[in-house]
Amino acid sequence: MLYTGIDPKNNQVQNLAVPRNLSDPFLRQWVKSPKNPLMQPTAQNKINASSFRDPTTAWLGPDKKWRVLIGSKVHRQGMAVLFKSKDFVNWVQAPSPLHSADGTGMWECPDFFPVPLRGRNGVDTSVNAPSVKHVLKVSLDDTKHDLYTIGSYDSSRDIYIPDKGSVENDSGLRYDYGKYYASKTFLDSIENRRILCGWLNESSSVADDIKKGWAGVHAIPRQIWLDKSGKQLIQWPVVEIEKLRANHVSLPAKLLKRGSVVEVSGVTASQADVDMSFEIPSFDKAEVLNPSWTNPQLLCSQQGASVKGGLGPFGLLVLASKGLGENTAVFFRIFKGQNKYVVLMCSDQSRSSLNQDNDKTTYGAFLDVDPLHQSLSLRSLIDHSIVESFGGGGKACISARVYPTLAINDAAHMYVFNNGTEAVKIEKLNAWSMKKAKIN
Repeated sequence: MLYTGIDPKNNQVQNLAVPRNLSDPFLRQWVKSPKNPLMQPTAQNKINASSFRDPTTAWLGPDKKWRVLIGSKVHRQGMAVLFKSKDFVNWVQAPSPLHSADGTGMWECPDFFPVPLRGRNGVDTSVNAPSVKHVLKVSLDDTKHDLYTIGSYDSSRDIYIPDKGSVENDSGLRYDYGKYYASKTFLDSIENRRILCGWLNESSSVADDIKKGWAGVHAIPRQIWLDKSGKQLIQWPVVEIEKLRANHVSLPAKLLKRGSVVEVSGVTASQADVDMSFEIPSFDKAEVLNPSWTNPQLLCSQQGASVKGGLGPFGLLVLASKGLGENTAVFFRIFKGQNKYVVLMCSDQSRSSLNQDNDKTTYGAFLDVDPLHQSLSLRSLIDHSIVESFGGGGKACISARVYPTLAINDAAHMYVFNNGTEAVKIEKLNAWSMKKAKIN
């Protein structure tokens, strides 16, 4: 296992540890290599000593040499520094990074892996063939966002080439448009899938974090695969989470007129899984999308759940108190663009808590679906202070940390709502209480 070491002067190096006992299925004990450090900044390589961390999973090239990427930067140019090795101990820096991008700052936790062009299966990190695309994910230290591009890996030149039209800044594709960072994928070779794990940091005050004695949690693991368009990834909670479902309830197809608020009762709303979809009977009242509205998070902030629109806002009110003094709203708005209808997905935390010390940032993403020809799906996983939402079957994901003071435990409620002037139809809704996770 490669890992980053750091000294009191913030100099960063890459080290190796090996399992003490390979027969231990949990690999609980590790031994540091006497060869450490294996990769380090020097006067010759001119690597930024304080910005050199987070090795990727290594892969084998056609020359049978291992390759690994380390996140770094030179001034404002973020980069994935490439090293090669025959034996996983003696590493040599490549002449140039695998990839870099101006103006992006430090690249933390880089991840580089192939995804099949078709299907949902995962493949080994060393696979490079016409049947796969490659994904390069970087965690931007400046914004704490996980961005990714899809492209091709030229193994003969050891360079990554993003597909034409890729955006390599904070306006590009993100794993999650909310509170989600420092993610990493793993190949599950038993189930033949690629699994994504990410970190949900707190949105509470430091004082509250100290009081409760902990901070930060992992998101629910997600399976990821390439969308049929080849232009983005699809993410979906791993199927194992469904083993925690209990107390299933459903709502029949129902028209939600303007101002409707319908409670989803019969589930533990503070710990739940809800999966639903909407049909749009008419688009007559869809508002025209201003061409300047290019920032979905800003648009969601300006047009939150309480702001009436034409088509939307409609969606879910979760972790809601009676009377809705507290609620987190996850919803859609539909706008009329120049050549198509544009779907905006929002997670509005502005009323999530009466505690004013929390960060209540509203999050948003444009959803690449055509509401004229397909229903709008929304799935939300609610776990007390966590709301993870998946729009369009996993085309956009938004995670939020919220800290209600009233809508806690049995006092939490869940509602479906429509605050738009145009009616929308609940096509289906299934919800479950969720049991506590079982830790082996």
